[in-house]
Amino acid sequence: MSRSRQPPLVTGISPNEGIPWTKVTIRGENLGTGPTDLIGLTICGHNCLLTAEWMSASKIVCRVGQAKNDKGDIIVTTKSGGKGTSTVSFKLLKPEKIGILDQSAVWVDEMNYYDMRTDRNKGIPPLSLRPANPLGIEIEKSKLPQKDLEALFHGMSADFTSENFSAAWYLIENHSTTSFEQLKMAVTHLKRQANKKSEGSLACVKGGLSTFFEAQDALSAIHQKLEADGTEKVEGSMTQKLENVLNRASNTADTLFQEVLGRKDKADSTRNALNVLQRFKFLFNLPLNIKRNIQKGDYDVVINDYEKAKSLFGKTEVQVFKKYYAEVEAGIEDLRELLLKKLLETPSTLHDQKRYIRYLSDLHAPGDPAWQCIGAQHKWTLKLMQDCKEGHMKSLKGNAGAHSPMLDLDNDVRPSVLGHLSQTASLKRGSSFQSGRDDTWRYKTPHRVAFVEKLTKLVLSQLPNFWKLWISYVNGSLFSETAEKSGQIERAKNVRQRQSDFKKMIQEVMHSLVKLIRGALLPLSLREGDGRQYGGWEVQAELSGQWLARVIQTIRLTYESLTALEIPNDMLQIIQDLILDLRIRCIMVTLQHTAEEIKRLAEKEDWIVDNEGLTSLPCQFEQSIVHSLQSLKGVVDCKPGEASVFQQSKTQEEVCQLSINIMQVFIYCLEQLSTKPDADIDTTHLSVDVSSPDLFGSFHEDFSLTSEQRLLIVLSNCCYLERHTFLNIAEHFEKHNFQGIEKITQVSMASLKELDQRLFESYIELKADPIVGSLEPGIYAGYFDWKDCLPPAGVRNYLKEALVNIIAVHAEVFTVSKELVPRVLARVVEAVSEELSRLMQCVSCFSRNGALQARLEICALRDTVAIYLTPESRSSFKQALEALPQLASGADKKLLEELLNKFKSSMHLQLTCFQAASPTMMKT
Repeated sequence: MSRSRQPPLVTGISPNEGIPWTKVTIRGENLGTGPTDLIGLTICGHNCLLTAEWMSASKIVCRVGQAKNDKGDIIVTTKSGGKGTSTVSFKLLKPEKIGILDQSAVWVDEMNYYDMRTDRNKGIPPLSLRPANPLGIEIEKSKLPQKDLEALFHGMSADFTSENFSAAWYLIENHSTTSFEQLKMAVTHLKRQANKKSEGSLACVKGGLSTFFEAQDALSAIHQKLEADGTEKVEGSMTQKLENVLNRASNTADTLFQEVLGRKDKADSTRNALNVLQRFKFLFNLPLNIKRNIQKGDYDVVINDYEKAKSLFGKTEVQVFKKYYAEVEAGIEDLRELLLKKLLETPSTLHDQKRYIRYLSDLHAPGDPAWQCIGAQHKWTLKLMQDCKEGHMKSLKGNAGAHSPMLDLDNDVRPSVLGHLSQTASLKRGSSFQSGRDDTWRYKTPHRVAFVEKLTKLVLSQLPNFWKLWISYVNGSLFSETAEKSGQIERAKNVRQRQSDFKKMIQEVMHSLVKLIRGALLPLSLREGDGRQYGGWEVQAELSGQWLARVIQTIRLTYESLTALEIPNDMLQIIQDLILDLRIRCIMVTLQHTAEEIKRLAEKEDWIVDNEGLTSLPCQFEQSIVHSLQSLKGVVDCKPGEASVFQQSKTQEEVCQLSINIMQVFIYCLEQLSTKPDADIDTTHLSVDVSSPDLFGSFHEDFSLTSEQRLLIVLSNCCYLERHTFLNIAEHFEKHNFQGIEKITQVSMASLKELDQRLFESYIELKADPIVGSLEPGIYAGYFDWKDCLPPAGVRNYLKEALVNIIAVHAEVFTVSKELVPRVLARVVEAVSEELSRLMQCVSCFSRNGALQARLEICALRDTVAIYLTPESRSSFKQALEALPQLASGADKKLLEELLNKFKSSMHLQLTCFQAASPTMMKT
């Protein structure tokens, strides 16, 4: 049969891919002359003629069906042109797996579903439909035995529709060999599926918008046609008849199935009631479960159940639900009261406090439980501090009847800090100071020191948790995430209001701590109103410097611990002020006690003289001060943030005066020792250092010290103090950063020199006066007359006696101290020469023999003591010689020289002490 037109040709299709039932528009040439001319339309081998709608010879609209091939041509067949061809193709996509509850814009074949367990399509009832592959990637079954997986994940399931679904089991079972990149793609797929579901009905409407429009157009067309025919209003019309038939069918059905439907409704009611009981058993059992969990302490479970019930039934209008929910609220209110009671109980750990606050926050407890806890903790801390003081005071009063070293450590009869020095060996200067003091007296701590240590320990045990609780309150970590979000604005307002209140709490604790310590250690620094509350200690003896230093160390450690909590420095400044006052007090007390101990040094003088003429007293004095200064080193040194104890001029003056007082006390001890009666001196242990090179004598055990010997020993000590000890002490003061050292040294040196001069004059008076007094009687013994005397035969006995007395002084001084010999003998020679000059000047006339005799004796004395001559003594000898007539002849001079040589030769042994010592002797 011949055709009158060209065969159809498809040149385009839109869209060119899609899932089954996608609406497409086909464009081309010779697609038919009308709807009746179109007799065939296939896409990818599937006949789509049923849904085809011919629009024009160049346009056809249809829906793609379920095709076997995923890609194929579009073939149009017409009566006029026959079977056509296509220059384009259409790609058929696999449809998404749609569950029974998923919305779809196209018709879904409910007989086909996707079984995830067997990975194949099955035709079973649609109620058994399973969800699609959640990851959207190819499943690769694991070779691990099912029993091993069940043992590894006990009580779990790999089915993601199960309540006990285990993601790890599912991945091991289905994707054990899947690469990490594919798993990342699976995550992206899950997110995309979740976004699709969140779009809801709107996405479904958008996807099937064309279907809705088509249905609307069809209904509108039917309605318009019926209106045009006018048949919908005519009695007996087709629509009317159809309505009547449907009504009769409905009535007949109701009559036939009324009894069955009644039973069905009753069964449905019973089933619904059972379903309600089963479905809402959580609410019905909740009141009892709350009581049980509260008794077990499972507050987290209670809170979670309550939050769940509140979200489900908090706004319900069902009376049964409202009744049970009211019981739940009553149980929760009891729990709030219980938690608040536990929260405010003391003592309590920080962990428990945070836990209870978080519970109360989750339960939306009224008020501010966290702040109530902070307030309770603050009051508890203050109460503990006050109870600590009262407990120690009761303990102190309980022991008041018996003497206890805890109460009177400083007045007990114990060895001095200086110790007892050896009685048989000299104390070598420069050797380390060894104290003979037994430290067993420290076995008990004074009540006030123990109180301060316990008080600071108590504060350090309470305040850190108190501060951390406040920090958690400020940053919101006390509250759960839900409660934090809901109450963030409200809490921010509370924090701003509470900040000043909390600062006052911290300051109150700090003030109470400082005042309690001041009441125990520095009661005079308290104000009158605070004395009764913070003071009241019955103090029998003041604490020693060692105990005060220990207290200072304790408070310093307390300050460092509080600083580590990042408490602002302005809140801790009051502690720094307390430390400064205690440091000043410790220095004062230590210096005062040092002065007392130095005052007792006079009792410990053993009068053992070493080879330099010194006793152990200067060394004991220096070591006592060094020991005191070393004990104050940690007190004087400034820790970070501390001020210098000498920053105030008043403190400088007091410390300087106490230091001067120490020096003057020791000088007074020396004066007492120099004037002590012989009967008060214990000489049973006296001896001279066996290493002394002295050849002139020594002190024996049965020999008592004379006042002159004591004067010499004290003078020797004074000389050493002036040259060494006081200068060393000044260096120690400077090393320990004391102020006013120059003043201390000047005043001490002046007092020492004054004592030295007094003692020296006393000794010279004791020794020189007898020698001077014996000169005049000796000169004129035997009615000697200068005008009428025999020629000189030698030096007369009075002068020899005077020289022997001077030698005796030399021996006495040399025995004690070689260094004092020149000083003492020079003064004695001055006194003797002065007296001899006076006597010569009083003679009215000399004979030749008298003048020669006088010149012989003056020259003999002058030459003998030549090494001890001073300008004054030389002047006296010169005046004495000038008072004599000059020698008349050379014979007189020769005779004078012979007699002088004879004198020196005859008394060579006695006069050896007046000769200058050789370097070897000086060294020895």
